[in-house]
Amino acid sequence: MKINSSPIQEISSSLLQAKDIRLLLKRDDLLHSKISGNKWRKLKFNLLKFKELDVEKILTFGGAFSNHIEATAAAGKAYNFPTVGIIRGEKIEPLNLTLTFAESCGMRLKFISRTEYREKNKPDFLEKLKKEFGDFYALPEGGSNALAIKGCREIITETEEQLEILPDYFCVCCGTGGTMAGMIAELEGRAKVLGFSALKGDFLTQEVVQLLQQSESPLYENWQINTDYHCGGYAKWKPELIEFINDFKRKNKIPLDPIYTGKMLCGIYDLIEKKYFEKGTTILAVHTGGLQGIAGFNARFGQLIDV
Repeated sequence: MKINSSPIQEISSSLLQAKDIRLLLKRDDLLHSKISGNKWRKLKFNLLKFKELDVEKILTFGGAFSNHIEATAAAGKAYNFPTVGIIRGEKIEPLNLTLTFAESCGMRLKFISRTEYREKNKPDFLEKLKKEFGDFYALPEGGSNALAIKGCREIITETEEQLEILPDYFCVCCGTGGTMAGMIAELEGRAKVLGFSALKGDFLTQEVVQLLQQSESPLYENWQINTDYHCGGYAKWKPELIEFINDFKRKNKIPLDPIYTGKMLCGIYDLIEKKYFEKGTTILAVHTGGLQGIAGFNARFGQLIDV
């Protein structure tokens, strides 16, 4: 179950040169063809725990376009165990590309109302699911739990092995906060961590605090979550975001997704332009994958993103 470390790639641009900023990108999108980015890191120790237990399947939760649902289904196929996906919202046919892929990997899908979905963490609801599907190893939405944080800590240990010095800033996009929590825990206050929320609202800060507490990590003060670049909320977008994603790919040969990494990099460039970072700063941004979302996005909105 071992996968090689993801490479670190330096990004060049006239803006970075003019502002005297060094930008590095940790290419977690290259970790695995189907279980890429932070999804592999979150699943790694959960899969090892699952193998220790006397249960045959993993059950997890997500929306209709969830990277986590796709990654869990792919892991089930790759390592030969059954998976169940509890999907938020009504079933719409034909299924989108994400759910079609999940089914092709053998994942059983159950669609529930948004009202029911809010009960997903309650013991009574989980017991009801066990009566329907039998015993299972439950993974939370987005895969974020204490074992996921353990996996995401490896982003920092790998970076330390690959670079001679720690960057001044680590930047990461946030959906549930698990990746960011792992990075904070491993850094132990030695560098700043700046998260970029893909969601509208400021609740993710408390989510990160709770995940750090679950993993018994001290609550360091070297981090914050920026909520200015979500483009109106989860899966929302603006023309300038799409323009940035396409321009970034043309110049750097690196694809970005419109839900997470595109918003993060767009935000980083805007903050550099606004002189948020001091001259001479080194930034390492984590490319958390999610590239499967591009096909679904283009299917919904037209071929806006270059592939």
